[in-house]
Parts: sequence; structure tokens; C-alpha cells
Amino acid sequence: MFYSNNLKKLKKIKHCFFSKRNGFSKGIYKSLNCGKGSNDSKIDVDKNLSFVAKKMGVKKNKLILMHQTHSNKVVEVKRNNYKKKIKADAMVTKMKGISLGVLTADCVPIILYDVNNEIIGCIHAGWKGAYSEIIRNTIDKIKKMNSNNRIYACVGPCIDKKNYEVDSTFFKKFIKKSKKNRKYFSQQNKRKKLFNLRKFVTDKLLKYEIKVDQVKRDTFAQKSNFFSYRRSRKLEEKDYGRCISLVCMF
Repeated sequence: MFYSNNLKKLKKIKHCFFSKRNGFSKGIYKSLNCGKGSNDSKIDVDKNLSFVAKKMGVKKNKLILMHQTHSNKVVEVKRNNYKKKIKADAMVTKMKGISLGVLTADCVPIILYDVNNEIIGCIHAGWKGAYSEIIRNTIDKIKKMNSNNRIYACVGPCIDKKNYEVDSTFFKKFIKKSKKNRKYFSQQNKRKKLFNLRKFVTDKLLKYEIKVDQVKRDTFAQKSNFFSYRRSRKLEEKDYGRCISLVCMF
């Protein structure tokens, strides 16, 4: 379990970037796989979700997850929709006693808290979501809910630049959008570049004068701590587990 130094100091919220440890799943999903979309045993995933809910101090039916599709869609969770299926890649809420969760396996989990207005949020930021402005949309949503914001954010465990190899098509897509994006890439070899997803995401948060800190852990390299989509592909595994990151306001 990993924590933001900044968020841990704030009394009204509880958060955690869970590792893959201390769960019930077996095989390639060992052990705290919280991905309902994986091919893992539904019973084991259910036990894992019960475990994290207990750790967060909420009932399992108050554990709110998204159907994530690498979109830029943000949903405000309210009393009239929190029990429904939420198709989005970011959530924000003023509700207390529920825990918002994001699932990742190399993408960036971001946890947010607006101290002045008591709004919590979480973002699933892969390259597609970050590229299509999921972060901007989330901050805009928070600002529409209330003004005079003082937002803290933590960028959680994700794939490190040294392990994020991309091709020229990927690189050109980012450069076409803005030549300034060149700074997020370095040359790996003649055909491949390395992409700094963490910095790309962090810079988008910093644009809004948000106080940002990091849990600098590489999901690809730290096999004992994290699931990794890219590592699973490299090992030619049939599927992969998902780590969960959660935030709750009391």
C-alpha cells in the first residue's frame, strides 16, 4: 500500500494506492486483482474488493468503480447515480462515506482533493485519456461545482519512461498536437522512442496551479508490487490483473 505525503496530512479524507499484494487471486492474477474486467475468478475479485473496502472503512456497496474505456469522460457521483454503472475515466463527488476507485496496470491513477470545497476525485489517465484532456475535463468539472478551489493531487504508480517504448506513429501524433510535446520523448533506437507518461500527466495538473506530489513507483519494473499490462504482454501471458487506488471523504 502506498500513500501521498500531502494527502495523508489532510484529516477529512482517506486514500490508498494499493499494491497487488494481500489478496485472494491466484496464478497470473496473484493476488490483489481488483479488475472485474479481467478473466480472473469472479469470487476472488469479489473477495479482493471486500478486502480493500474494509481497509478504506466503507461498506463494499459504497465502493464506486468505473467502466473505464480510455475516454475523456468525467462523471459527478451523486445520490441518484452512485448505484448505477458509471462509464467514465474520472469521477468527482461531494458525497461522504463512499470510496471512489480507479483501476490501473501501467496507466496513471490520480487522486484529487479540493480542500476548500470538500470535493474528492480520481482519474484513470492512460496516454489516450491524457492526450484527449481527461485531466482538464476533471478540473473543469470540479471548478463548475464550486469556485475558490485549492486542489491537491497525487500521481500514483505507473509505467516509467525507461520501460515505455513507443513507435514513430505514436510520437508523430503527439508532435502534431503540439511541438512542445517533444520534451516527453527520448530516443531508444532508430525506430523506437521512450515516452514519459508521468511527466506528461503531471505537467497537465501543474497548469492549474494544483499542489502535486508523486508515488514514484514503476509498475512495469516492480513485478512483486504491481500488475503491468506491458509486462504481461512481454511475458506472453493471456491476461493481467489490475491494481486499485481509492479515495474516500468522511
